[in-house]
Amino acid sequence: MSVDIGRFGSGRAVRRMEDRALLAGEGRFTGDFAPEGQAHLVFLRSPHAHARLVSVDTAPALAIPGVLAVLTGEMLRAAGARPMTASLPFRRPDGAPLQAEAQTLLATGAVRFVGEPIAAVIAETLAAARDAADAIEVEYDELPSVTVITQAMADPALVVAQTRYGDAALAQAGFDQATHVVAVEIANQRLAPAPLEPRVVLAEQDAATGRLTVRLSSQMPSTARDQLVELLGLEPGSVRVLIGDVGGGFGMKTNLYPEDAVVAFAARHVGRPVKWAATRIEDFLSAVHGRDVESQAEMALDAEGKVLALRVRGLANVGAYPRNSGIAIQLLIGPWVSTSIYDIQTIDFTFTALMTNTAPTGAYRGAGRPEAIYIIERLMDVAARKMGLDPAELRRRNMIGPAQMPYRNAMGQTYDSGAFARMLDQGLELADWNGFEARAAATAVKGRLRGRGIATFLEWTGGNALEERVTVAVKGDGGIEIYATTQAMGQGIATSYAQLAVSVFDVPIEKITIVLGDSDRGTGFGSAGSRSLFTAGSAVSVASGKALDEGKELAAEALEVATADLEYQGGHFRVVGTDKQIGIFEVAARQPEGRIFIDSTTKVNGPTWPNGCHVCEVEIDRETGEIEVASYVSVNDAGRVVNPMIVEGQIQGGALQGLGQAIFEQVVYDPDSGQPLSASFQDYCMPRADTLKAGYVTALDQSVPCLTNPLGVKGVGELGTIGATPALVNAVADALARQGRAAGADTLQMPLTPQRVWSLLAG
Repeated sequence: MSVDIGRFGSGRAVRRMEDRALLAGEGRFTGDFAPEGQAHLVFLRSPHAHARLVSVDTAPALAIPGVLAVLTGEMLRAAGARPMTASLPFRRPDGAPLQAEAQTLLATGAVRFVGEPIAAVIAETLAAARDAADAIEVEYDELPSVTVITQAMADPALVVAQTRYGDAALAQAGFDQATHVVAVEIANQRLAPAPLEPRVVLAEQDAATGRLTVRLSSQMPSTARDQLVELLGLEPGSVRVLIGDVGGGFGMKTNLYPEDAVVAFAARHVGRPVKWAATRIEDFLSAVHGRDVESQAEMALDAEGKVLALRVRGLANVGAYPRNSGIAIQLLIGPWVSTSIYDIQTIDFTFTALMTNTAPTGAYRGAGRPEAIYIIERLMDVAARKMGLDPAELRRRNMIGPAQMPYRNAMGQTYDSGAFARMLDQGLELADWNGFEARAAATAVKGRLRGRGIATFLEWTGGNALEERVTVAVKGDGGIEIYATTQAMGQGIATSYAQLAVSVFDVPIEKITIVLGDSDRGTGFGSAGSRSLFTAGSAVSVASGKALDEGKELAAEALEVATADLEYQGGHFRVVGTDKQIGIFEVAARQPEGRIFIDSTTKVNGPTWPNGCHVCEVEIDRETGEIEVASYVSVNDAGRVVNPMIVEGQIQGGALQGLGQAIFEQVVYDPDSGQPLSASFQDYCMPRADTLKAGYVTALDQSVPCLTNPLGVKGVGELGTIGATPALVNAVADALARQGRAAGADTLQMPLTPQRVWSLLAG
């Protein structure tokens, strides 16, 4: 009998198979592992934003009972450990190659941000390690620090790299002939990713083989393995990375950290398992931050509102030790989507990356795309107010039409598909756009202000890593095991992969086991840039199909018929027109290894371009400036959807993070001392479940499948984050403008704290 694929296969809201163990407290996070003989590692970190290291005396720490070793940067360098460097083909304004400070695994010579690791103590107990770290005597020669972009711009030596795109002369011609010109100055403030689980690393060396096994909380098993090999100067194949459950990543756990490599080195040094678990303050201080970009943007329009040219000057604070990801996100990836869903072919962009004495920046949910979309969506609303147009109408006049697909944007990126006006129409209807005035009047009766904001946008997904390897083993014991090199971190990919397999094998979902997080099982890019489903999901589907084809060949041999005479249903091959059959698991059991095994690599043809229309309405307390999100409605083109419940959850969770940036979140450094002022949850405000009391209205449009992958899916892990921030800020700006504060509306800066909003209302 056939399995009900309609209940468990692709396209259905199947309950996540990962959740039972997590809800029952049976998850296996890195911190849950404690091998016999495990030692503990604690880092001594810099209290200064910039200082010369005069001396580091570890003798007092070594004298503390239970201390096994104390590591310093000089020790690691002498042992052959290599620094972390940036190596991208970008250039500085004078044409010289990219310039960035290399970060040694532990500081040598100088420290360049508060929280930079200087020494590592390995001890029998965590308490002993902490006491020993406190006992290390460091002499510093404090130096001037630079923490903000305006300071960094004053010193040419702090310019890392600069990129320019478009045609400046052509853009100027567009501005010269424009009827309307609008401009905004925008700060995308620095954010802390703050996943529920901080970083944790456990390393152990096999005494017999010398092979190193490293468990850590990461999004990219293969990348972590390869970077460990490189940084520690080890032989390929000498490191295995294992990743269990991951308590959130949001991009923060994509690349390796110096601390990760130090833990691995420590395990080899003391010959015992060594664990380090970051405290929350350590993550605030030294894990990568996101955003931190200041932009000046201008848009030229004709009398009808058609955009003639777009000019952007962006300055990105990439921290003390610029990383490839942090530089590329701001100088390349974000710019790819700067014109969004609008038909704007004339651009003049200049983006500059700057070093400061702050923690490095890197990937954080959206990674460059939220910054770029925020700019164009703010400009659209400012222009609509200036022209007296409905902001939705101005957007419609500039949208790329379906007949223009495939569309090559001004940055050379090709959109394979999109029906942007259709998403707008559905979003306006679902949000009851035309009924807003009545709601605003009702809000006014309560003595409060109401505003509405809209964002119509797209994003690029994939990390340009378009190939993925998957193995499928149909086993004679009645199960199917699938290994993928992507990584679960709360996004539900194991369930989605299992659903894809059910759609091919037509067996109960309980028969499917998804295995992730073992670098010995396969090599791949990992999970970043909303790529998991459209790359690895496609690979799962293709590999499952190959396994089924192989099973059919073997079943035909077993039944002594041609493959054309077989039909497949419910896990069984049946000779057409007879009751003669054999199950796929029985076929597997008859093989020499007791299984049908497929090792398959699939490459998709390009990135995906999910898009949507997000509409937010806010109420504002006149007396306090406090914002309440009154409604949040979105229509999202996610292509074909494997699990609607998971996709909606990803969009809504992402939206909450976007609202968090708009209203609450900001990493703050003291501009004089370089000291972090927001390194705990007491000082860093996060969105909560009650931030959106009214709940979400989320619609998925599956009528425009992606054309670059066999599933037709589009990555959606970051879509909500990208749309929510401009939608909410535009709503607050609208409320201010309706109160005669249009100038304040055009100069709004995040986070929109009650004090900031109240000040604008008060004039």
